[in-house]
Amino acid sequence: MAEVNKVERYVLDTSVIVDGRITEGIRQNKFPNAVFIVPNAVLALLEAQAVRGQETGYAGLSELKRLQQLAWEGQIELVFKGERPRIDPLRLMETGELHAMVRAVAEEENAILLTSSRSQALVSEAQGLPMQFLGAAADGRGLEQLSIMRFFDDQTMSVHLRAKARPKAKRGAPGRMKVVPLRDEPMTEKELERIAREIVEVAKGHPEGFIEMDAGGSTVIQLKNLRIAIARPPFSDALEITIVRPIVRKKLDEYRYADLLKERLRERSRGVLVSGAPGAGKSTFVQGIAEYLQESGWILKTMEKPRDLELSDEITQYTALCGEMKKTADVLLLVRPDYTIFDEMRVDEDFKVFADMRLAGVGMIGVVHATRGIDAVQRLIGRVDLGMIPQVVDTVVFIEDGDVKEIYEVEFTVKVPSGMGDTDLARPVIEIREFESKALVYEIYSFGEQVVVMPVKEVLSEKPVWRLAAQALEYELRRVIRGPFTVEIRSDNQATLYVDEDQIPIILGRGGSRIRELEADLGIKLDVRSYDEMETTLHQDVDIEVSDRHVILDLDPSLRGRNIEILVDGEPVFIGSVSRTGSIKLVRGSEPAERIYEAHKSGGTIRVRRAG
Repeated sequence: MAEVNKVERYVLDTSVIVDGRITEGIRQNKFPNAVFIVPNAVLALLEAQAVRGQETGYAGLSELKRLQQLAWEGQIELVFKGERPRIDPLRLMETGELHAMVRAVAEEENAILLTSSRSQALVSEAQGLPMQFLGAAADGRGLEQLSIMRFFDDQTMSVHLRAKARPKAKRGAPGRMKVVPLRDEPMTEKELERIAREIVEVAKGHPEGFIEMDAGGSTVIQLKNLRIAIARPPFSDALEITIVRPIVRKKLDEYRYADLLKERLRERSRGVLVSGAPGAGKSTFVQGIAEYLQESGWILKTMEKPRDLELSDEITQYTALCGEMKKTADVLLLVRPDYTIFDEMRVDEDFKVFADMRLAGVGMIGVVHATRGIDAVQRLIGRVDLGMIPQVVDTVVFIEDGDVKEIYEVEFTVKVPSGMGDTDLARPVIEIREFESKALVYEIYSFGEQVVVMPVKEVLSEKPVWRLAAQALEYELRRVIRGPFTVEIRSDNQATLYVDEDQIPIILGRGGSRIRELEADLGIKLDVRSYDEMETTLHQDVDIEVSDRHVILDLDPSLRGRNIEILVDGEPVFIGSVSRTGSIKLVRGSEPAERIYEAHKSGGTIRVRRAG
C-alpha cells in the first residue's frame, strides 16, 4: 500500500467524478501533491449526458468545476489528455469502448486509474494496469448529512422544492395530509443545483442508492427509503426536486378485514388489485401483505420502477430489465415465485404483463391509482379481453385514509343482466360482489359494441339500461339509416323507431326482411313509425337551462328545423320551430317560459310533439 501512495498521477474515470469521491478525498488529504488526469473521452461523455438533461452529466461537470477551482488554488494539478470521441460517447459507453479509451490514457500516462465501476476494475486487473477501486461505502456515506434531511420530521411524507418558490412539505397521516411551508424565503436555483448534485453523488456511492431513470431532464433516484424526482428544463419549466418517504409501517393485522384477506391469500395464488388515490396508503398496505406472505413461507418477488417498497432482505426487488417490464416478467416466469407484487401499473404494457403472468399461474398483486374500487377493474377493460378479467383479477382492495375501505370479489357467470327481463338477452356477465356480505354491487357485460359497467342498485331503481339500449341502438342504426331518426325504448324488449316517412319502406325491406334482420342483430323488437306520429316526453334528466333572461330546452337533434308543440301537464303552451342547434330559447317573463320553468321545478310533465 505504501508503494501505491508514492504514485501521484491519477487518471479519473466517469464513475469517480460523478460520485464526488475525489474532492472529498482531497479535503481529507488522501491525495497530497497529486496530478489528476481527466481523459477527454470522459469529458465528452459528461457533456453528452448534460445536453440530454441527465443529472449524472450535471453532477460530473460540477465536480470537474470544483477540481478546477482546487487546481487554481494550487492544491492539485488538473490536466485533460487523450483523444475526444468522434461518435456519440453514450454509444461508446454501452459497448465498453469508452472504458477502453480511459484505460489507454492511464497506460500512456503511466498513471493509476481511479474507478468505482466494477467492470472497469476487473478489466484493468486483467490487463495488469495500476488501479484503485473505490467501491460503495459500507456505512451509507453521507446519507444522514444530506441537506434535504433538514426538511423532514417524523410526520413528513414528502418535500417539494422548486426554484423561486417557497419550499413545502406534506405532513400528517395517510389521507389526512396538510401542505405546510418550510420557510418564507423562496429556493434559489443555485441552492437546488447544489442539492441535486449532492443527491446524485451520494446515490452513486451509497450501497442502497439507485438511479432508476435519467433522461431528458427527468431523473428518478431511490436512495434507501427516499424516492427522489429531479426535473429541469426542458422537461419542466423550472428546476424542481421532490422527495417522498414512507412515514408509516403497518402489519396486515392492523387493517380491516385482515383475517378474511389472509384466508383468501392462503387458499391459492390470487390476482389482486390494490387501488386508491395517491397518498392513500397503497404502498404501506402492500408492504404489509408482502411481510405476511414472506413469513407464511411463500416465495415472493416484486416488479417496481422505482424500487421504493421497504421490504425484508429476503425479498428480491426487480426493476424494468432494459427499460421493459415485459423482459422482467420473462425472468420471473423462469424463477416461478408464488406471488409477485407489481408496483405501480400505469400503461397498457404493465396491465398486459400483469395478465400474462397471472394466466401463467403466478399469484399477482398489482397496485393502481383509482378513486373508487370499481375503477381499478375498469382500467383492465380494453387492455384484457373482457371474458378473461375474472381469471386475471379475482380480488379488488380499495384503500382510503390509510385503511381498507372496500374489498370486491370478481366472478364470471352467464345470465340476463339485472334490469333486463327477456331471457333471450342472457349473456356472459362479470359480477362484482362485496367481499364480506357477498352482495352484488356491479355487473360488467357487452351491450352491442359497448362494454357496460352497471351499478346494480341503480339498475333496480331507475332502469338506466334503457338509456344504454337507446345509445346502442342509435349507434347500430346510423349504419343503415340515412337522415334523422329517434329511438324510444318502451320496455326491456321493445323500442319505437321514428324516421321520415320516405325511410320506412327502406328500413322494413321486402316483406319485412330487413327489419327482422335488424331485430335479430339488436335483440329487441322495433316498431317503425313516421315523425308525424311522434310524441316525446321530456323527463327530469333532459337538460333545461334557466338563466336570468331565458329558458332553454335542449331537444332531440332530429327535430332541428321542425315545428313542434310544447305541452305542460297536457295543456299546450307554445308552438314554434326548433333551432339549428336542436334547442328552443324562450324569453323569461313570457307566459310559456314561466309555465315550463314552474313545471320543471315542481316535477310536472313537459311533452313535445310535432305541430299539426
